[in-house]
This record gives sequence, C-alpha cells and structure tokens, in this order.
Amino acid sequence: MRIKGGIVTRRRKKRLFKKSKGFRLSNKNVYIHASERVDKALVHSYVGRKQRKRDKKSQWILTLNAAARLNGLSYSRFISGIKKVGILLNRKVLAEMAISSPEDFAQLVNIAKSQPADTTA
Repeated sequence: MRIKGGIVTRRRKKRLFKKSKGFRLSNKNVYIHASERVDKALVHSYVGRKQRKRDKKSQWILTLNAAARLNGLSYSRFISGIKKVGILLNRKVLAEMAISSPEDFAQLVNIAKSQPADTTA
C-alpha cells in the first residue's frame, strides 16, 4: 500500500505559511511565492541583526564625540587618552556615562587630556 505523506507535507506548508503571515498578495498563500519571500525575509533579518549592532556602536561614538567636544577634546584623542591610562570602559558604558553623569565624564576627559597626543603620523 502506498503512503502519500500528506501529513508531513501539510505540516511543512503550515509552518511556512505561519512565517509568511502578514505578507502581501500571493506571497502569503501561494507556497512557492511564500517560500521565496520567507527565505528572503530570513536573510534580511539576519543582516538586520548585524546592522543593528553597527548602528548602536556608531550612535555611541556620536554621543561620545559630542560629549568630548563639549569638554574641549576630540573623540579620537579622548579614546586614545583613556586607553593609554588603562581605562577599560567600552563605548556603550562611556556613552551612557556621558548622558547620565556628565561630571564624571568630564573627569575622564581631563584624565585623557593629561596624556600626550600621539604624533607618529
């Protein structure tokens, strides 16, 4: 007797159509179109997760640059100065500090200012 595998196919399609919910036109209910759109959506979501990290980091750098310039120092010299001193705070923490406690951040900028500028260029 031949087994047609209808349950397996139905489960696979149901899983795919669940992922394609909210898509427009035939991309939500025609299997081939839905399959292509879901694959592409998964690729975009993967890329988006990587891009979100880049965007956050550049946002922190913008915040640090603005805060450092308010205290009379450029971003690059600020980062260079605190690395020479041995302060191991990352950009996320530094940006949060610049927003929430500007006095403490100003002290860090003063510490970075005390370091000689790197003029090897």
